[in-house]
This record gives sequence, structure tokens and C-alpha cells, in this order.
Amino acid sequence: MVLLLVVFVLSVFLGFEVITKVPPTLHTPLMSGSNAISGITIIGAVAATKTGYGTMATVLGVAALCFATINVVGGFVVTHRMLMKFKRGKNK
Repeated sequence: MVLLLVVFVLSVFLGFEVITKVPPTLHTPLMSGSNAISGITIIGAVAATKTGYGTMATVLGVAALCFATINVVGGFVVTHRMLMKFKRGKNK
């Protein structure tokens, strides 16, 4: 259980450090790529909730599932808005 907590804390720290180092001009295109990574995180979170290692593993799995889902939905919304800027038609 301590190992799972250590992995979780290191993942949060590493994720924060990686995201803060990305320049703003690259953030939107990279968000599209991060949707695939968050999809893998969702699969891992679902697996973590079913491991049977205890309540803490289930709680962390559910938290990871919620955060990864928010990231995927937010990524699709931002990507959709970005693509709408390049669409030709009446809205332009």
C-alpha cells in the first residue's frame, strides 16, 4: 500500500513538472496527444480499483479515474475549439 502511495505522489510531481515546462504555444497541440495517454491512465485506474489491495487503492484508483476523465474531456474541448478557428464557412 505504501508503494502505491509513493508511485501516486511521484506521478503527480512528475506530471506537474512536465506540464509546467511546456511553452504556451505548444500546449494546445500537445493536449491532443495527451488524450491518448489519459486514455491509458483511465484503463490503469479501472484496473487499480479492482485489484483488491484495500480501500486506499480503490480511492486512489477512483481519483485517478476522475482526473484522467476530466483531462480527456478538457483535451477534446480545447482541440475542438482550436479546430473551429480554422474552419471556413458562415462563422468566419
